[in-house]
Amino acid sequence: MSMETEEKLKKLRDTIKTLESVVVAFSGGVDSSLVAKVCYDVLGDKAMAVTARSETYPTYEYEDARKIAEEIGISHMTIDTSELSIKGFAQNPPNRCYFCKSELFGKLREIAKERGYKNVADGANLDDAGEYRPGLDAAKELDVRSPLKESGLRKPDIREIAKYLKLSNWDKPPYACMSSRFPYGDSITEEKLAIVAAAENYLRGIGLKQFRVRHHDTIARIEILPEEIPALLQNGKRKEIVRRFKEIGYKYVTIDMEGYRSGSMNEVLLQQK
Repeated sequence: MSMETEEKLKKLRDTIKTLESVVVAFSGGVDSSLVAKVCYDVLGDKAMAVTARSETYPTYEYEDARKIAEEIGISHMTIDTSELSIKGFAQNPPNRCYFCKSELFGKLREIAKERGYKNVADGANLDDAGEYRPGLDAAKELDVRSPLKESGLRKPDIREIAKYLKLSNWDKPPYACMSSRFPYGDSITEEKLAIVAAAENYLRGIGLKQFRVRHHDTIARIEILPEEIPALLQNGKRKEIVRRFKEIGYKYVTIDMEGYRSGSMNEVLLQQK
């Protein structure tokens, strides 16, 4: 690990020490895993992780989170939430994430108060500030701390430190809530979520790691890394993917030639400015 990253890790530890006691919003991704790991290392039993299960959070992601929490050793609680029942969420407006995070952080605040924890923390980092993230507004309103962002950590720093601390998911591909698969304004339902989940589970099953299935009514738009596109078209894979996706419920199956990119549904917002 570079000297610069070592200094950032020290700053992260110092920042977390100021929390005194904390409830960590824990999805099981690399960011929240690093926060949970360092919180536990620094604060011990004065830190706990909370994972919210919902319609938009796949079972395999929850199982990953449970395993990582066990690996870290931190106390881990699971709560059930329902984003689709939150007023405004299912209509899928551009600020959809604000409603979700307000609900989540509000519940974590209640848990912290009931159990005597002073702070709530999330896994937001410095790179998130440069993206369209309505959830950051909810975090600010509810006084949620973001140790990674406060310590000046960017995504490459986080992976480097996670690897150094021997977190087994240090190289896990980034994951976004399933609601990000739908164009803004296209309502989100349990049925649609189930279709997308089945399609992504299939792609995961054939060995893909970094991908998204974007849902456009009867059209599936598959985003994968550009260098993986040729392999997806060879050895009968194309026909098999088309067949399986049509079984799942899509009428048309497309591959996005621009390839995988985080937050591609936000591109329409930029075009409207």
